[in-house]
Amino acid sequence: MGRFVFKLPDLGEGTAEAEIVAWHVKVGDTVAEDAPLVDMLTDKATVEMTSPVAGKLIEIAGAPGEMAAVGGPIAVFEVEGAGNAAGAAAPAAAKPAAPPPEPVEAPVAAAPPPPPPAAPVRAEAGPAPAAVARAEGAKPLASPAVRRRAEDLGIKLGHVAASGPAGRITHDDLDRFIAGGRTAPASSTLARRTAVEEVKVIGMRRAIARQMQESKRRIPHFAYVEEVDMTELEELRVHLNATKRADQPKLTMLPFLMRALVRVLPAYPQINARFDDEAGVVHRHAGVHIGVATQTSQGLVVPVVKHAESLDVWAAASEVARVAEIARSGKGSKEDLSGSTITITSLGPLGGIATTPVINHPEVAIIGPNKIVDRPVVRHGQIAVRKMMNLSSSFDHRVVDGYDAAEFIQRVKAMLEHPATLFMD
Repeated sequence: MGRFVFKLPDLGEGTAEAEIVAWHVKVGDTVAEDAPLVDMLTDKATVEMTSPVAGKLIEIAGAPGEMAAVGGPIAVFEVEGAGNAAGAAAPAAAKPAAPPPEPVEAPVAAAPPPPPPAAPVRAEAGPAPAAVARAEGAKPLASPAVRRRAEDLGIKLGHVAASGPAGRITHDDLDRFIAGGRTAPASSTLARRTAVEEVKVIGMRRAIARQMQESKRRIPHFAYVEEVDMTELEELRVHLNATKRADQPKLTMLPFLMRALVRVLPAYPQINARFDDEAGVVHRHAGVHIGVATQTSQGLVVPVVKHAESLDVWAAASEVARVAEIARSGKGSKEDLSGSTITITSLGPLGGIATTPVINHPEVAIIGPNKIVDRPVVRHGQIAVRKMMNLSSSFDHRVVDGYDAAEFIQRVKAMLEHPATLFMD
């Protein structure tokens, strides 16, 4: 038998390290070649690494939330044959350091010689409840589909025992939980609640936190909110959806807003831009690459619709649906999740009255449509009920002047209020 050391390959240009998101296997498992091994996160893209060989997993590089260097050992296998002798030396030096503390601590806690054997037996015999098997503060591992199903059923995944690889909760686990008649413990509305849950910020949530912190730290934001009469555009949208072909996607408001942006942005090149503040250079882009902020089970992800200026509303709607699905599946590539020049962030029906969206660094602008509501307005001297929407936006004041931002939004507003102009050359 030999040892095979699997080193983390290059996951993209400029990537020096990646975060371990979840292991699909555990030490001691026999793993088939090309079987799912570990999910790695880099630059907001989650990459599933598969096993390069068939063998028994005897060491792993770290736990979820820890960083692994590109080119460094990520896993060690016991394999038939000689393995790869070149990599065997590195983990061998690390192995003595990690395992000893655990065997040494158990006897110290037990004191006399007889208890040590009894303690391990008790620990192995008693993992009946799922909460014991799951590390304290650790987030239950499950696929997006399982999480959505649990949410629809009102089940907290923390109460569900996991039987999948690396402690992942499966659909079968949910079925067993439901069949057992178990639900999340009920509590009186007047009972005191004293529990404190510790949730380690790792994976996608850590990447989002880092990006938001960087945006607010480096960019002097200023917000601008304007109300838009969406009545005519909504009538057009409803008509187009009612008369569309079967192979055409359903239209939301976003493709029309995208169309307005690509029509207006050429007159404001400083807004369709990315600011390298360290080099002191603003990169103004001719192509409009629109980031679409998308809520996923792992947090907010911004996939990118590339060259939106070349898409009509139908193609834009199809592309928005495609990139949103990529983001929700967690399988988006670096290309899918980078390169945006301006971002749209919409809370849909939860859009509220107004928002102050955070700019997606290193962009210089973000547009946030709020929900459309029926409101009484004065129109031609008469009170009429119109479909109104507030359009919220934020700009980088280092690059975009307040006057230019206001003028830009006013032109976008005019396009939306007179939707025929969206399609006129």
